[in-house]
Amino acid sequence: MRKKNVKRTTGETKIEVEINLDENGKSKIDTGIGFFDHMLELFAFRAGIKLSVGCEGDLDVDGHHTVEDVGICLGRAISGALGDKSGINRYGSARLPMDECLAQVDLDISNRPYLVFNAAFNDGRIGEGAKYQAGDFETELVEEFFRALAVNAGFTLHINLLYGKNTHHKIEAIFKAFGLALGQAAKITDVGVSSTKGVL
Repeated sequence: MRKKNVKRTTGETKIEVEINLDENGKSKIDTGIGFFDHMLELFAFRAGIKLSVGCEGDLDVDGHHTVEDVGICLGRAISGALGDKSGINRYGSARLPMDECLAQVDLDISNRPYLVFNAAFNDGRIGEGAKYQAGDFETELVEEFFRALAVNAGFTLHINLLYGKNTHHKIEAIFKAFGLALGQAAKITDVGVSSTKGVL
């Protein structure tokens, strides 16, 4: 099975991520940010993978280090699980509706990291209260998460939110579409390396 465990400890976060690309099981996610946990669970379910994420972060500061560093670890875990990438489909595309929203995600497992992110959110934070609290989620971190993931996984990743109003729906549509695109791109096709160069 294509599995990988990644651990990373810094002065800001302590993270362990384990991924299994060939097992569709119940994920275990605990980052300390409830909304982010929910998005990761939805991503894993739509990708058809099993994901475990544990993170202790400096949420007394804000959510930035936690979200970005989880992106780093998840990207490394996906890359490690894919190995030499022989036999995978390589490309994945998904257009996903979420109520009034429509998100489009296009992915190339290329070893050429690049992120195109076209999405705007109505609210700066998903959480409760006017003051930041541990567990809140800053919406600008969606882009930071996917940038960290794309760079560390070696993905060319295009994320386009075509339209929508509700901030929760917008972000959920993006995470679900990314899961579908990854599941498609990582699928085994048994045709060798999907490149005329012979290597990804």
